[in-house]
Amino acid sequence: MPTKPARTIATRTKRTKEAKEPDAPRVLKEPRAPKQSRPVKRTSRPDGAATRQHLLDTAGQVFAARGFADATSKEICERAGTPMASVNYHFGSREALYEAALVEAHRQVVSLDELTALTEGPGEPREKLRAVISRFVGLSTSTGAPWGFMLMLREVLSPSPAIPALIEKAVRPKAAVLLGLIGEVLQLNPQEPLVQRALMFTVLPCIALMIAPKQMQAALLPAVAKDRTALAEDFIRFMMAGLDAIAAAHRVRK
Repeated sequence: MPTKPARTIATRTKRTKEAKEPDAPRVLKEPRAPKQSRPVKRTSRPDGAATRQHLLDTAGQVFAARGFADATSKEICERAGTPMASVNYHFGSREALYEAALVEAHRQVVSLDELTALTEGPGEPREKLRAVISRFVGLSTSTGAPWGFMLMLREVLSPSPAIPALIEKAVRPKAAVLLGLIGEVLQLNPQEPLVQRALMFTVLPCIALMIAPKQMQAALLPAVAKDRTALAEDFIRFMMAGLDAIAAAHRVRK
């Protein structure tokens, strides 16, 4: 019987051995973590309150320069750098924006918080009134007056339909504080007609000084603004003497 070649036997033996041996375990590669992209920096949207205030300040300047009739929402938004819909979005209408500008203008003249702080602090009523009037007179000689002063002047000379809202939102609360203070000075009920007249005599001249154009003051009364301290002191003397005369006349009538 012929023998098989040694090469063939060896080859079969090798194949049989390989078939019997288990396959080597496969090494599984861990999946690569996805590359994290760098966060894209996005420009944050401006805060709503800040945008509203910026629009209000811009509108106040435009209204002060042009008046309510000639100031347009388009010009206000262009100067503020805001979309055309900003006026309606934040205020509802151009009329409501003008109303808000008037209230802000009155706050620039003197805020309710400042007025309350001056009148509710320690001290005698007459000294508190002196502090209030000194503040008013000091504002009248200030060279860096904000746009609110010019806007109030325009409104006084040419009242708009926003006057009722201005009275309720800005003027009446401050008038109540001042009526209470003058009532204390005169030792009368703040609702007395005499106290109301005294408030008018006391505050209206200050308001006229504050909103009057500085060019007019400089041209007609150049010495007034040169000594602010003397102006305030003389005005207070004049005012206090008037209040004393009114109180004395009231006592005589009683």
